[in-house]
Amino acid sequence: MKRSLGERAFDAFNVLFLCGLSFLFIVPFAHILFSSVSDPMRLMKTPGLILWPHGFTLKGYLFALSNRNIYTGYMNTLVYVTAGTALNLLFTSMMAYVLSRKGVLLNNAMMFLLVFTMFFSGGLVPFYLVVRGIGLYDSRLAMIIPGLVSVMNMIIMRTSFQGIPESLAESAKMDGAGNWTILFRIILPVSKALLSVIGLFYAVGHWNAWFNGSIFLRDRNKFPLQLILREILVIDDVTAKSDILLDGSEMDFYRPLVKFATTMIATLPILFIYPFIQKNFTQGVMIGSIKG
Repeated sequence: MKRSLGERAFDAFNVLFLCGLSFLFIVPFAHILFSSVSDPMRLMKTPGLILWPHGFTLKGYLFALSNRNIYTGYMNTLVYVTAGTALNLLFTSMMAYVLSRKGVLLNNAMMFLLVFTMFFSGGLVPFYLVVRGIGLYDSRLAMIIPGLVSVMNMIIMRTSFQGIPESLAESAKMDGAGNWTILFRIILPVSKALLSVIGLFYAVGHWNAWFNGSIFLRDRNKFPLQLILREILVIDDVTAKSDILLDGSEMDFYRPLVKFATTMIATLPILFIYPFIQKNFTQGVMIGSIKG
């Protein structure tokens, strides 16, 4: 089928636009990557963006990895990501299943209350008082429980569940299956693409989480990786619990490299995970958005 001039112009515009957008995403990442392995002396003398290595050294990574807080933060973040994502998917799927069923009492009222929370909240002080009041202060659960269900993710999952033929659930009920069996043996197995996408959203959220830790955690042994990264980048603390002793001038010399290297260390793991679920990403999002 011959395409019109307008269609070809539209495709060309899309390609150019997406290439430009990709460039804007890649440049900051390349700047941090190449800066982390550049010679610090040449790095200090080079203004602007670093789009290729200026010299080569891995001392920034050596100094960053000598900080024992990095390993503690990694372990804590892995716990938060693993346990948090599992609980997120469990409770989000349970809520989405209930709200996707026809004839559920006060279904519309519950949806209204849930959507209401997307636009209005009680604010930081009530949030802090509630978390402290239920005994989660300085607890690892403070990184998981307050954000157990995302309303947006629940709505996407609910919409996807509504698109599954009702005859599947009805057939299961005729064979004696209850709601738990229908959810875990029928609904979730046919929604693997959606679950992988929602799981990615939750996992990235837990991986990047630092705010709840900054207001609820006081024990440094419970700090997530991103909170350690914040200390290094914002508070400028690059030597805490470091096994490598440097004098002040030498530490100032390598300080930028340590910051760049720590940023890469905190970013690369989540980038390595994405390619494995990329094939399900578009399919999962579309499944949850076809039926409104």
